[in-house]
Amino acid sequence: MGNQPFALPEFYLPWPARLNPHLDAARKHSKTWAREMEMVEPEGATTARGGTFIWDEATFDSADYPLLCAYTHPDAAAEDLNLVTDWYVWVFYFDDHFLEHYKRTGDLAGAREYLTGLAAFMPAQPSRTPPVAMNPVEWGLADLWARTASIMSADWLRRFSESTRNLLEDCLWELANITEDRVPNPIDYIEMRRKVGGAPWSADLVELASRAEIPEVVAGTRPMRVLKDTFADGVHLRNDLFSYQRETEEEGEVNNGVLVVETFFGCTPQQAAELTNDLLTSRLEQFENTALTEVPPLCEEHGLAPDARASVLTYVKGLQDWQSGGHEWHMQSSRYMNEGAVTGSAGVLDGPTGMGTSASRLASSRLGPGLRRRSQQRSHTPCTPVGHLPLPELYMPYPVRMSPHLDAARSYAVGWARRMGMFDSVPGVERGGVWDERRFIGFDFAHCAAMIHADASPEALNLSSDWLAWGTYGDDYFPLVFGVSRNLVGARMCNERLSAFMPLDVGSVPEPTNPIERGLADLWRRTAGPMTRSARQQFRTAVEDMTSSWLWELANQTQHRIPDPVDYIEMRRKTFGSDMTMSLSRLAHLDVVPAEIYRTRVIREMEAAAQDYACFTNDLFSYQKEIEFEGELHNLVLVVENFLDTDRWTARDIVADLMSARMRQFEHIVAHELPVLFDELSLESSARQVLTRHAEELKDWMSGILEWHRRCVRYTEAELRRTQADGAVHPFASGGARESAVRHRLSGPTGIGTAAARITPAGAGAAIPRDH
Repeated sequence: MGNQPFALPEFYLPWPARLNPHLDAARKHSKTWAREMEMVEPEGATTARGGTFIWDEATFDSADYPLLCAYTHPDAAAEDLNLVTDWYVWVFYFDDHFLEHYKRTGDLAGAREYLTGLAAFMPAQPSRTPPVAMNPVEWGLADLWARTASIMSADWLRRFSESTRNLLEDCLWELANITEDRVPNPIDYIEMRRKVGGAPWSADLVELASRAEIPEVVAGTRPMRVLKDTFADGVHLRNDLFSYQRETEEEGEVNNGVLVVETFFGCTPQQAAELTNDLLTSRLEQFENTALTEVPPLCEEHGLAPDARASVLTYVKGLQDWQSGGHEWHMQSSRYMNEGAVTGSAGVLDGPTGMGTSASRLASSRLGPGLRRRSQQRSHTPCTPVGHLPLPELYMPYPVRMSPHLDAARSYAVGWARRMGMFDSVPGVERGGVWDERRFIGFDFAHCAAMIHADASPEALNLSSDWLAWGTYGDDYFPLVFGVSRNLVGARMCNERLSAFMPLDVGSVPEPTNPIERGLADLWRRTAGPMTRSARQQFRTAVEDMTSSWLWELANQTQHRIPDPVDYIEMRRKTFGSDMTMSLSRLAHLDVVPAEIYRTRVIREMEAAAQDYACFTNDLFSYQKEIEFEGELHNLVLVVENFLDTDRWTARDIVADLMSARMRQFEHIVAHELPVLFDELSLESSARQVLTRHAEELKDWMSGILEWHRRCVRYTEAELRRTQADGAVHPFASGGARESAVRHRLSGPTGIGTAAARITPAGAGAAIPRDH
C-alpha cells in the first residue's frame, strides 16, 4: 500500500483495553487448529485439497487473531478463549475465502449456492446429522458448532445461528454491490453492515466467552437490541476507518463506511473519515445512554433475579471490553492502515502539562470526542423561532391515485372521531382537549387514506382513515398529557393498558378511560375479527411497537437530548406507525405469501426504503411546527442540523437527498431484486402477484403521503398561529405551556424582511432565519 489516503481521526475511547493472560496458549492452540482445518499451510503454499484457498503462515501470524480475542475477551477462561479464537479464525478465513472465490470472480450464482449449503452445518436440533464437510470453511464450521452446542442453551444457539446465517448469506448483498459497482446509501449501509460485518455475531460470542447468557425474556427488547446494534455499528465503523485503504485500493470494495460517506456527501476522504468517526462516537454515546438509562428499568420491569441481572451487566461490560480491545488490535494488526494513529492531542485547553500530567492528558484525549458529542446533543434551545422552511423539489416518480369514496369517508371520519371523544376535554391538557373539530377537519385523514389505499372498499377506506386518525391523536396525546409534567411513569402505565384493548381472542376489553383506549377498542374489533390468531399477534405487535416508541420520545425530551442519527431513523419508522399500516396489507395475504417471505432481505429493504421516504417527508413539512411551536427534538432536519453542526437549509437538503437515495433504492429493488427473489424461491404465480401488488401499494403509500402533506393545513404557518392564538401550545418548551406561549410572543416579528429584528438567544442551536 502507498501513502495513507487520510490521517486517522481522534477516536473516542471511553473504556481501557485489557489483555487476557492466556494469550500465548491461545496463539499456540489457534495455529494448530487452523492447520488441522487446512486454513494455514507453512512454507508459503497457496493451495490445499481441491485447490482450496489458504493462508500462508506469515499472513496468519501477522494478522494475530488470538491477540484480537485476548484484547476483546480479557476475562475469558483459557478453554473459552481458545474456542472463541477458533470462531474468529474461521470467520476471517471465510471472509478471505469468499473474497477470493466469489467477490473477485463476481460468481453470484455460485456464491448463493455455497452460502445456502453452509446453513446445514448449524442444525437447530443437535440430533440432526450435518452433511459431509468438503473444504476448510465447512470443516471449521462443523467442528465449532459441535463444540459450542455442548456449552450454550437452545435459546442462545438459535440467536447465534441466526447471526451466523446473516453474516454468511447477506454477503450476497455486498457481492451484488461490487458486481454492479454500486456504493450503497448511508442508511442501507449501516443496517446491512451489521449483518454482513458480523458484529452481532461477535456480541453473541461475548455471552459465550463470559458464560453470561442474556435471559430469554429480555433478549428481544429495545434496550438489548440497541446495545447490540450500537456495539455493531461501533465495531464496523472503526473497522471501516482502518481498512479503507486496503479495501478500496487492493480489493475493489465498495462496501466501506468512509467510502459511503465520501460518495453521498461528495467530500474528500479526510472529511469522510472525520464524519465517519463522528458517527462512531455518536453510536458509542448511544450505547452508554442505553446502558445507563434503559437497562436498569428493563431489569426492574421484568423482575429479573440477581443472577440474571448480573448476567446482563456482565454482557454490557463484555461489549465495552470488545470495543476497546478491538480498537487496540486494529492499532497493532498488519491487516490494517494504522500508521500515525493517535487517540487525541493535548492543546492549550486540554488540561495540565509537564512532568506527571501525562495520565490526565491521556484521559482528556480519549474522552474528548464523546464529551463534545454529549454536550452538542443537549445544546438545543426549545421553541427557537425558525420560520417557514421552504422545501426543495422532492423526487417522486409515482403518480397520485385517488379513491372514488373520498367524500363519504370524510363525512364518516368526523362522526367517528366525535364518538371516540377526540374533541372532548382531557385531564392534564391545559386548554381542554387535544383536538377540536375544526382542526380535525383540516387534518383530513380521509384524504390521506384515499390516496394510500386508492382501491379500498368504502368500509376498508373508513377503517384506514380511522387508524390514521387514532395514531396521530395518540402521538399528540402523549406529549400533551404526560410531557408537561415529565410523567414517564404515567405514560408507561397508559401504554401498558393499551394491550388489554387488543385481545387475541377478540373478546371483552376493560372499560375505556380516554379517547385512545376507546378508539383502539373499536379499531381492534373491526380489524382483528377476520384475522387468524397468528395474524392478530403480528398486528398487535406492530401497534405496540408504535405506542411504545412514544415513550422513547418522552424519555429523550426528559433528558433534553437530540437523538443519535441512526437511533432516530430506526425509531422514526415506529413513531410514524409505518409498519402498522403496512402490516394490514401483509396480513391479509398470509394464506398466499408465508410470513417468512416478508422477512427476507429484499422485502425488508423495500419496505424500509418506503418507510424512510414517508417519515422524512413528514419531518420536512413539520419542521416549523415541531421546532418552533412545539419545542420538539424528534425531527430529522434538526437531528442532521445538530449532528453536522450546520444550518437548517443544509440539513434540509441532506434530508431531501436521503429521500432521493431511498426512493432510488426502492426503484432498484422493485425493478431488479424482486424478480430475482421470485425465481430464487420458486414462488407460485399467486404469491408473485401478491408481492408485486404490495410493491404497487407502497408506491401509492409514498406518493399519497407526500401529496397529503402538500395539501394538509396541519403544517401551515397560518394554522399553527391560529392554533396558538386559541391557546394550543406545546409543553416541551422550557417552563411548560404558559412559558412557551410567552416565549413565542416575545420572540418578535416573523416573515420576509424581519430577520434583522430578531436575535438568536445565547446558546441557541439554530441560526437566525434568512432568505434562502
